[in-house]
Amino acid sequence: MTRAEPQSNPPQAAADTAAAASSLPVLHGLVASPLDAGGEPGPPLPVWDLSDLYASPDDPKLTADLDRAEAEGKAFASRLAGRLGGLSGDALAEAIAEYERIEEVLGRAMSFGQLIFAGDATDPANGRFYQTLQERVTTISSHLLFFTLELNRLEDAEIERKLAGSPALARWQPWLRDLRVFRPHQLSDELEKLLHEKEVTGRSAWNRLFDETIANMQVKVGEEELTVSAALNRLSDRDRAVRAAAAEGVSAAFGSQVRLFSLVTNTLAKDKEIIDNWRRYPRPGSSRNRANMVEDEVVDALVTAVRDNFPRLSHRYYSMKAKWLGLPKLQHWDRNAPLPEEQDRSIAWPDAVRTVLDSYRAFSPELADIGGRFFDKPWIDAALRPGKASGAFAHPTVPSAHPYLLLNYHGKSRDVMTLAHELGHGVHQILAGAQGYLLSGTPLTLAETASVFGEMLTFRGLLDAEQDPKRRRLMLAGKVEDMLNTVVRQIAFYRFETLLHEERRKGELSAERIAELWMQVQRESLGPAFEFTEDYGVYWAYIPHFIHSPFYVYAYAFGDCLVNALYGVYRDGAVPDFERKYLDLLRAGGTLRHKELLAPFGLDASDPAFWQRGLDVIAGFIDELERDV
Repeated sequence: MTRAEPQSNPPQAAADTAAAASSLPVLHGLVASPLDAGGEPGPPLPVWDLSDLYASPDDPKLTADLDRAEAEGKAFASRLAGRLGGLSGDALAEAIAEYERIEEVLGRAMSFGQLIFAGDATDPANGRFYQTLQERVTTISSHLLFFTLELNRLEDAEIERKLAGSPALARWQPWLRDLRVFRPHQLSDELEKLLHEKEVTGRSAWNRLFDETIANMQVKVGEEELTVSAALNRLSDRDRAVRAAAAEGVSAAFGSQVRLFSLVTNTLAKDKEIIDNWRRYPRPGSSRNRANMVEDEVVDALVTAVRDNFPRLSHRYYSMKAKWLGLPKLQHWDRNAPLPEEQDRSIAWPDAVRTVLDSYRAFSPELADIGGRFFDKPWIDAALRPGKASGAFAHPTVPSAHPYLLLNYHGKSRDVMTLAHELGHGVHQILAGAQGYLLSGTPLTLAETASVFGEMLTFRGLLDAEQDPKRRRLMLAGKVEDMLNTVVRQIAFYRFETLLHEERRKGELSAERIAELWMQVQRESLGPAFEFTEDYGVYWAYIPHFIHSPFYVYAYAFGDCLVNALYGVYRDGAVPDFERKYLDLLRAGGTLRHKELLAPFGLDASDPAFWQRGLDVIAGFIDELERDV
């Protein structure tokens, strides 16, 4: 429908450090922060101001924009439908520019609706507004649907002739290139229009049901009634009894809703199978790979490399962690437990901001200056409150506006890393925005580059400055856990999705069978250090990416391994003028593919050794930890 969508941190890492929704007072655009180490309220946390998009859901400008877009869309179709083949290259370039202008209006409206809903999904008015907006935008964009369909019916030779004779059209060559990836999978105009218009009562409706169910759930932890995100946050508590109680509460809450979540999962998997068959995709993940502009074989190489390294990475690390915690076996609620010597200190928001920006500035003053805009202006929502989306994301909105960041800041060191991650997305989105609405979007496999690189800059800056060996070891262990969440855990998620979608093609899966698949990949990926309780079998149900973006998750592992290799080149000093080349990579947006973007750094993601190089970085950190044991 529209290109503007959030980019978020890894779902497991996000959910496990998710927001504890609480009734905190709003203070003139700020919300009181969690208590500091002394039990006093910390500095206030920022809340975003969405008025750069629209003043409110009933803003007359929003209505006027949609009315104008609808009129322009109808006129666009009336003038051009059935005539694209006869246009000169220059005329086609003008048509694409007009198409982009209309699409950006729709993207702005949908971004506003998504952010309003993310701010409080429990408010029925927000749900109605978002749904109504989706329906209106879908209706308007139906008038534009012919354009990409008709372009893809033109023969390659005809497109090449138009490009050769028009410098103006050459600007749009990357967009045409990416559009034509889907040419073999395109259906008739009538079927495409039907699928497009039914989206709001199909997959989008099931997505909304999932979101609203999660937002309204209560989890009983001891004597407390918590939101899902607050309960999940307790899984990182220092007290093992608290972690166990939280795990029991989460299992009970999702167990009581497991029939609903199984129905949603089965329905969406079947829906995907039907569409994939009609579009002639060879396997369930192929459509996602096409959208990511990466070959199935490259993804297979990544997945194989990570699975082959499970014993060397996660199995080895969690065996060490069990010893550090003094446990014969870990339970699933011990996976993100703090280490015994780890200080349970709270990091104030201003200190987190300073830490991240200082780390960015040490690498690139330009990067830090762009990042500083997010703190100088109300572009971040970091406050903890009921109904707000858990985890974190960066929403690019549209180039004529600016990105917005959503976080849930608890003051933990992982929250600082999340801030560094999402700020990387935001800076990337601003730099790429100069390409315009159609060309600024980055495939998911590359969208994580700046975010993970920002995390690495922040971590390495802190690690290199740390002189205390004990504190350095704790920091290293924390980083290893984050990397395992991003690489090993996401590939396990991808493996779970693959097994589930393949088996769904034989018939509907029971909740018990889904649990078996989930437990299978957990045992494989986390290893013999864990003794999984049966109630962990329902934990698949809270991962939003399985519902919203099937097969999305491997992009995190792709991005982490890519950045590990990229950062290694930077630390080695092997590439002259690295900073400029890196910023050029971000500015490219969606105009270049991964091979072209990585070539200036001497890297090639199609080479199997590339993935091993990235995994070796994680293994090296674990080696260092082993030496200190």
